[in-house]
Formats: sequence, structure tokens, C-alpha cells
Amino acid sequence: MKIGELSKKSGCSIQTIRFYEKQDLFEACNRSEGNYRIYDASSLRALRFIKQCRSLDLTIIEI
Repeated sequence: MKIGELSKKSGCSIQTIRFYEKQDLFEACNRSEGNYRIYDASSLRALRFIKQCRSLDLTIIEI
């Protein structure tokens, strides 16, 4: 799935997803021929985990 679909399914904004990637909390699996980020189910699970940790006030470093 592309980043927009991941954003809708996870409830996180596209900017937040890109920020978490830059912080090395998770990675985009691959890039498409058009250079779009492509995510899979494991990316969605990781993002949901990060989102839950943030709701518990854990810092990026703690996650």
C-alpha cells in the first residue's frame, strides 16, 4: 500500500509517518517504479504499535 492508504488505515498523518521513518522507528519496505513508498501489513502493525506507545506518553527514544 502507498503512504496515503497507510495513513488512512493507521490514523497517522503522512508527515508523522515520514517523521517516524526518519527516526528509524520503522522502514518502508520498497519503492515502486514511480519511486513511491510501498508498505505492507508489518509496517501497519509497527505504526499502530508506535501510535499506542505515544498515547502512553513514551518518548521516541523509549520506543
